[in-house]
Amino acid sequence: MNTNSMSVLGLTSIEEDVYRHFLRNPGTSEGEVPGPSAGDRESGVRAVARLRELRLLHGDEANTWAVDPVVAVPRLAGEQLDTAHRTMRQLVDVRPILRSLRHEGPVLGTAAPGEGAAALFRLEDLREVRARVGQLAFGARSEVLAADPCDALAPESAGYARHLDLGRLSRTVRVRVLVRATALADAGSLDRMRHLHVGGAAIRVADELRETVLVYDRHAALVPIDARDTGRGALYTEESGLVSSLVGLFERLWATATDFADLVAADTGQVARLTDTQRLVITAMCAVSKDETGARQARMSLRTYRRHISDVLSLLGACNRAQAALLARERGWV
Repeated sequence: MNTNSMSVLGLTSIEEDVYRHFLRNPGTSEGEVPGPSAGDRESGVRAVARLRELRLLHGDEANTWAVDPVVAVPRLAGEQLDTAHRTMRQLVDVRPILRSLRHEGPVLGTAAPGEGAAALFRLEDLREVRARVGQLAFGARSEVLAADPCDALAPESAGYARHLDLGRLSRTVRVRVLVRATALADAGSLDRMRHLHVGGAAIRVADELRETVLVYDRHAALVPIDARDTGRGALYTEESGLVSSLVGLFERLWATATDFADLVAADTGQVARLTDTQRLVITAMCAVSKDETGARQARMSLRTYRRHISDVLSLLGACNRAQAALLARERGWV
């Protein structure tokens, strides 16, 4: 009994019957194709014509063969998935439909997103935050920007950049991620960054990064409610002025950051070299005995200088400055 198992691939029951006919009878004539009933030959002819359009049959009218199912089925499945994905992406963003319907006449007490709606929405439940991130990822069309200043993977945090799922993004979506240099010292964070990098994301490392930002298609953005505790949730906005400001902030940070591939050896995943600022600080640390002198030499405040020294110690896995200096010389960093 034919259960039309190929219906999920876009074939009607008649088209499947014709395809199976030529699998069983390769090289036969189109005239031998059976119709759904004794007096209905036209349906069989139409089925043959569509199967040729779908490139499931080859040959001529006198000698016709069915394309090998090993080739045909995956191709049809891929085409159906592409169609479904395009439809789902359109359903994720219903604003054009809402705008079109609202133009038909006023509807009291309602407002479409981005048209008189609140500029900011509070998402205080992390499950809600992650659901929104997943929704935005699925609907992304061109670009994702993520800045994450956290040093280590923390399950209790919102983890905007760390929860980027490249599998949900189309291959045409460009992903750019900014992370702090100290994150390279955490094995879990480093492994996650390498996974994103291999997956096609562009990653840069910033010496000074305090902002947590996630922007999709330069249209929607998420920032933490509390920058010091991302576990408290996020603020979501589609307000164009706010989103543009966040994009501008990201671009300024991106322009001064160091490429991840230049800092990490692809074969080992280990830190390959310091950023320019870190190299300047550790060179000063090795050359002078007082932090005040080193800070002046590096042209930064004493507090910033000491923070960079702490970062370098973490990156090197050194217990003290003497050990850090020794390890840096062994690696050829100074």
